[in-house]
Amino acid sequence: MGEHDVNQEALDKYSLRGRVFQKLREDILNGRYQANDELKESAIGEELGVSRTPVREAFRQLELEGLIRIVPNKGAYVTGISTTDVADIYEIRSLLEGLCARWATKRISTEQIDEMEEIILLSEFHLSKGHYEQLTELDNRFHQLLYDACESKILIHLLKNFHQYVQKERQQTLSDKERSSETGGLKDTVEPYNEYESKGTGFSFSNYNAHEMLNTIRYAEKIYYDKKREWNKIIDRAMATDYSWSVSALKYQEMYDWLIDNN
Repeated sequence: MGEHDVNQEALDKYSLRGRVFQKLREDILNGRYQANDELKESAIGEELGVSRTPVREAFRQLELEGLIRIVPNKGAYVTGISTTDVADIYEIRSLLEGLCARWATKRISTEQIDEMEEIILLSEFHLSKGHYEQLTELDNRFHQLLYDACESKILIHLLKNFHQYVQKERQQTLSDKERSSETGGLKDTVEPYNEYESKGTGFSFSNYNAHEMLNTIRYAEKIYYDKKREWNKIIDRAMATDYSWSVSALKYQEMYDWLIDNN
């Protein structure tokens, strides 16, 4: 891939085809579309407010990336990412990042090195606390600094593509291990109600969709009408919990102390 191709892709992001391609690519990698799901030109065009032509062109580009397969006279179907694909992605990415690191050592700035060292320290802290979402954000920033430091447009383009695949796999892993945040309030301030142990300060649901949200609302409504005493206990427990700024400040202080001790 030449520099012209990279520049052309940057321009394509602002074209109809480019915007449709980026949106569909992101939706596939984020898991909105699963393997073997059919992508319909008319439905996607209507959703994104474009004609079928840029959607059809985006399909061709997605097929070149191996994200969908186009079956003549039938339609376009998501191929998904297999276990073998994931292994290949990690292997190729490790080789490219090795080259990126070698080039970065010759071109990296003092400011970039300082920020990378800070990220490593913060990552150690969040790892010790099991803060996996923060770890993911820090990891993304670390790799972005590494890519920028190599100062190669072509290599940066390739690595960013592979990093998106890796992110998708990590998000799936976090979901499988129930690390993702629950919805229904802030997870670190709401303890889900457990009617068998009479514990909890509120109601939450793990997966961000309408069905779980509705079920949780109905469950909370049932407790409110049928188990008024339990409902009042939930309120009492929530009111007795301290979520003031002084408590948050202590957590920040704990993090800063840890960083100072390990610097």
